[in-house]
Amino acid sequence: MPGFVDEAQIHVKAGDGGAGAVSFRREAHVSRGGPDGGDGGKGGDVWLVASANQASLLGFRDHPHRRAGAGGHGQGGRRHGANGADLDVPVPVGTVVRRSRAEGGEVVADLGSAGDRALVARGGRGGRGNARFLTNRRRAPAFAEQGETGEERWLDVELKLVADVAIVGFPNAGKSTLVSRISAARPKVADYPFTTLEPHLGVVRLGGAGDETELVVADVPGLVEGAAEGRGLGHRFLRHVERARVLLVLLDLVAADGRTAEEQERVLLDELRRYRPELLDRPRLVVGSKADAVGAAPGYPPRCISAVTGQGLDELLGALAALVVEARRAEAEEQSTSGIVVHRPIGETSVEVRREPDGSFLVGGRAALRAVSLSDLTDDEALGVVQERLRRLGVERALRRAGVHEGDVVHLGPLTFTFHREETALEVQGAEEPVRRRGR
Repeated sequence: MPGFVDEAQIHVKAGDGGAGAVSFRREAHVSRGGPDGGDGGKGGDVWLVASANQASLLGFRDHPHRRAGAGGHGQGGRRHGANGADLDVPVPVGTVVRRSRAEGGEVVADLGSAGDRALVARGGRGGRGNARFLTNRRRAPAFAEQGETGEERWLDVELKLVADVAIVGFPNAGKSTLVSRISAARPKVADYPFTTLEPHLGVVRLGGAGDETELVVADVPGLVEGAAEGRGLGHRFLRHVERARVLLVLLDLVAADGRTAEEQERVLLDELRRYRPELLDRPRLVVGSKADAVGAAPGYPPRCISAVTGQGLDELLGALAALVVEARRAEAEEQSTSGIVVHRPIGETSVEVRREPDGSFLVGGRAALRAVSLSDLTDDEALGVVQERLRRLGVERALRRAGVHEGDVVHLGPLTFTFHREETALEVQGAEEPVRRRGR
């Protein structure tokens, strides 16, 4: 089982709202007690929270489902149902959340800092009890609202490592050896290409007590020419370079294919440019590796190291530390006015109308579905409430814009009705006879 997973799918289900209660006050010596059904509780939301305690998306690989608590049902005596518990799902810092490919794949949230939060599924609202429908004309409402269904969806999540330094180089350039020498990380090291099949993070500590600097260094699997277009293995890990504050371009001075250091640098920088042009604006150091095997100092690059003998490592770490400290300072100034980021989903359209292949019309949208979420749609008073809600939402206008004509069939949740200019027939699915009410 791999210890590092940087891509996964998550299925999130928010809690359903509780149903409102239909109840009437019946006590001795209390005349005309009236309706006293309480409201249902709201369903819990699902949040993704960036946590520094999570290192990868491994926990979602075999267990992708996350579900928030449902709201409690209302009760008599105007007692409100309990709200469902929200669910916080910890993900690694640097996680990018997208809608599933079936829903377009657009980015929902980018959780780049610890504590960032993204609301990915909203809990359903609780239904109102019959006490809420009491009016001067409606003295004994015998209906209540059902709870709203919580949102449910699949999400694609990918991790972009947050590191101070990303080491970029060709396969077998000595990246893993360097990380194992300057930190406690122990990536696989061998004398053949593509030994690194997943990114590794190492923590480098410089200085003494009271003046210590820590650097997080990422060993990114080797790139090859054409990686930005998907060639080789490294293209899957180019995303991990995006968040690095400093780039360390490692050139193999004794490359097996005979490629010169200048040619390696040209190809590597070109791959970065084709993947994300802004990466070339990052602070970077260009360093030659395996200096112990060269013998004499090469003409290029001017800075060379040997991870085996330790040659040039202290000077390299000092230069990296200076660049990282400066990058952190600039980043802190840029973010000084911003705190924890909270991502909330864009509000949905109140009314959506779609023409079906059979010529009928389907009305959707959370607000429209909630308008017909009453417990007893065969009740004449309940249908009156439904028609008033649909009128306020502009359902008729939306249907006309979609091209509805006299006599067309319209579906809205549990309702099926025939569109008429002067009269609308509301038919509860499964009912023997449609219930007709005057009105448009």
